[in-house]
Amino acid sequence: MLKPRKRITKKQLKEDRLVTTYFNAVEFMRNNRKIVSGVITGLVIAAIVVVAYLNNRSADNRKAAAELSQVLNVFNGGAYQVAINGDPTHNITGLKSIVENYGSSETGEEAKVYLADCYYYLGDYDNALRYFKDYGGSDKFLEASALAGVAEVYEVKDNYEKAAEYYDRAAGRDSKNFLTAQYLVGAARNYIKIGKKDRALDLLKRVRKDFPDSPYVTNVDYYMAEAKVQ
Repeated sequence: MLKPRKRITKKQLKEDRLVTTYFNAVEFMRNNRKIVSGVITGLVIAAIVVVAYLNNRSADNRKAAAELSQVLNVFNGGAYQVAINGDPTHNITGLKSIVENYGSSETGEEAKVYLADCYYYLGDYDNALRYFKDYGGSDKFLEASALAGVAEVYEVKDNYEKAAEYYDRAAGRDSKNFLTAQYLVGAARNYIKIGKKDRALDLLKRVRKDFPDSPYVTNVDYYMAEAKVQ
């Protein structure tokens, strides 16, 4: 007499499928060693490349930071041309060189803002605009500074519409930025020039409300009166 067929539980079925899958995988690897080896090698190489890239970026950032710290003394002293080109006699690397060599690192991105500032102070507005617009770092404060720099260049060039736009964008980057009040006043000033007085008044009211202790509050009444006159 045939014995009744033993019922297979869900647990056993699951275990059986795992065993089958395991042996199928082993068989595949045995028959396709070259392919599997190639895939694994490729993954290992990719991982090495990623680690090397991250380490290289970190190293670049450290080098850029060391060079930037030296040239900032020159920048703060107002020797903007020297800050741009550097001073080999004193082993100082210029901002332009730092940007060219480490521009993709965070410190290299920071150097772009200083480089743009130098060109702005020297009256080279085209290069100032170029480097302000080229900032691509993750620091909100520097991003706002770069946008405000773009606004300042446009204002100097009498492009008040663009100036208002970029000041407005700078003010929106970081509400905790102590320079936000300055950016709002700058935006309002340029909105007045292009006849958008309602927008200007809204921004000026915000300065008075949100930044009562800012030194730029003293300009609010003046620009409010100017907006109402126009």
